[in-house]
Amino acid sequence: MLEKLLDKINKNCTNVDIEEVRKAFELSFEAHKEQKRESGEPYIIHPLEVACILAELGLDTSTIVAGLLHDVIEDTDYTYEDICQMFSVEVADLVQGVSKLGKIKYKTKEEQQADNVRKMLLAMAKDIRVILIKLADRLHNLRTLRFKKEAKQKEKAKETLDIYAPLAHRLGISKIKWELEDLSLRYLHEKEYYELVKEISQKRAEREIQIENIIKNLQDNLDKVGIKSEIEGRPKHFYSIYRKMVKKNKTIDQIFDLTAVRVLVDDIGDCYAALGIVHTIYKPIPGRFKDYIAMPKPNMYQSIHTTVIGPFGKPVEIQIRTYEMHRIAEYGIAAHWKYKEGISNNSDSLESRLSWLREMLEWQGETSDAEEFMEGFKIDLFSDEVFVFTPKGDVISLPYESTPIDFAYSIHTDIGHKCTGAKVNGKIVPLTYHLKTGEIVDVITSSNSKGPRMDWINIAKSNRAKSKIKSWLKRAKRDESIEKGKELLEKECKKHGFTLNEILKASALEKILKRYNLKCLDDLYAAIGVNEIIPTNIVNKLKESLNENQIQNKDDEIKSIEDKNTIKIRANNKGVSHIQVKGEGNLLVRFAKCCNPVPGDEIIGYITKGSGVSVHRKDCKNLIALENKEKERIVDVSWEDEKNFGEYLTKIQIKADDKVGVLTNIIQIINDSSVNIISINAKTTKARETIINVKISIATVEQLTKIQKKIRSLNGVYDVYRIKN
Repeated sequence: MLEKLLDKINKNCTNVDIEEVRKAFELSFEAHKEQKRESGEPYIIHPLEVACILAELGLDTSTIVAGLLHDVIEDTDYTYEDICQMFSVEVADLVQGVSKLGKIKYKTKEEQQADNVRKMLLAMAKDIRVILIKLADRLHNLRTLRFKKEAKQKEKAKETLDIYAPLAHRLGISKIKWELEDLSLRYLHEKEYYELVKEISQKRAEREIQIENIIKNLQDNLDKVGIKSEIEGRPKHFYSIYRKMVKKNKTIDQIFDLTAVRVLVDDIGDCYAALGIVHTIYKPIPGRFKDYIAMPKPNMYQSIHTTVIGPFGKPVEIQIRTYEMHRIAEYGIAAHWKYKEGISNNSDSLESRLSWLREMLEWQGETSDAEEFMEGFKIDLFSDEVFVFTPKGDVISLPYESTPIDFAYSIHTDIGHKCTGAKVNGKIVPLTYHLKTGEIVDVITSSNSKGPRMDWINIAKSNRAKSKIKSWLKRAKRDESIEKGKELLEKECKKHGFTLNEILKASALEKILKRYNLKCLDDLYAAIGVNEIIPTNIVNKLKESLNENQIQNKDDEIKSIEDKNTIKIRANNKGVSHIQVKGEGNLLVRFAKCCNPVPGDEIIGYITKGSGVSVHRKDCKNLIALENKEKERIVDVSWEDEKNFGEYLTKIQIKADDKVGVLTNIIQIINDSSVNIISINAKTTKARETIINVKISIATVEQLTKIQKKIRSLNGVYDVYRIKN
């Protein structure tokens, strides 16, 4: 197995330290020797295959070594420090970076997915080799996905199409991108995949005859004019065909570029000379010519594409590029690897190749909304590009359907802010105009411009333009946003029965500012004013805190009363407690704090020494203990009257899921029942269960039962009971 890896290194790589690779293999073999994959194979096969993929890309020693060790920190007892000592900090950083990315999973919750993607972008910015190792890891996992359960297969395939295949495309590594997409299609749409394979294979012989005819004809004509070339047929990948069929609603017979012809030559001059030969032999189809040599794609791809009518009257796509362009098309950023080329970390060449990553990082740092971030991230990765010219002839790449606003901000932020109009090919167009490849765009600016408008956010397509517009609106219209946000918050407060002044006294305000990374109240108003924060969420948080503060105040008010052993019934000015002791009323009684009897409870009395009769519930554990020791002190007691009772203290305990708003809803139910809350406390267990203890003053057991029933009906509450002792 190791020899297979060494053969690939010798074939594709330069200056790789073979001894370091052997050392890494031995460590990985030892670390994983007790582990097996779900296929039943030894686990070492996986890191070896990952290293082989990295060797095929022609990467350096540290990357291949990290590929062999990429699961060691995560899945074995070896630590980051161990890797540093045995290899280098560089290798350890790569392994640790991939270990963190190993936690990325496709989830439906935008917040979780956005956090994972942000981590990946930051890791890529620190060292792009981290994502190259992760792509190799994902590719081998997909090659062996048949050993997983169906649900896991679909989850991994969808995650790959959503994140990893687009990243491979952005990095220009078509060799990995196409295989990731085809393997994902197989597991996501198995029936369609095998039908496609069958249909393509049925007409393969016919296509091969056509392609062989074109290759021979082209080779003969290029040889005649002295252009050295290598010509081959290139079958279209299954996912590309499937996507075109779905997107354009076509059948397999309506897709003419199932196979393309690729012409490789020595230099750029030969590319254009070969193009002339192609168009001399075959008639080109208008509108089907693309020159990616003059206008390279952002992922460094360069080639000439032209579609012609072939010898059998059927369209055929012909691609023309140099050998170097072909290497870049296959291996992308890996073909330009800085360590391989010996260029510095600050190289302008590397910076330009990864400018899209820098812009994406800049943009993601300016947006806090997870849904907006994920939508923008996918647009950046998936969207097709248009290539337009500045009046000076510079080429600008923009997302598909971009407008003059996007173009203006791509030139400079100030140009975007001062934009008042645009000309396309010399004609004035509206700012909503969708730019097309090849057009010359001239931005009209004015020093008297009032700046971008709010509706520009919806007109702009690129994330760069959107974020710059939002930043300007925040800064330039802060006062207006503050006023609007304050007004929205006041309206929301009124809906909940509070004034803004009342609710802002709550202690939760400081927590809210900290949570949203805001410095002051005006920042909160401004964020609400530009729809970054929903006022309902703020009011709910403040309201919950306000209720807790009010409850605490009430608890302080009665503290002195509770400290006494005797609690007088508030509804009776004469001190009559509504308790009859052996047929006599108006005796000095006190209600036992251990069980807090309430009208309707079965009760019994205990004659204390000097403090009258202590009234307990019959199921009170303390009373049962006293009955066994001092039976002579136990007396029968009863409720004197069922009308005009006062208020009695009792405690209830509620068990619920750890969910936002549960405490607020409970407090609301108690308040709606015209019952006073004396005190409340809540805690969350390690099992994410919330336990809430509430002390309230009520008139009867029936009233308590109704409150318990209402609380029990709340979503997330699964137990409500009265505390006995």
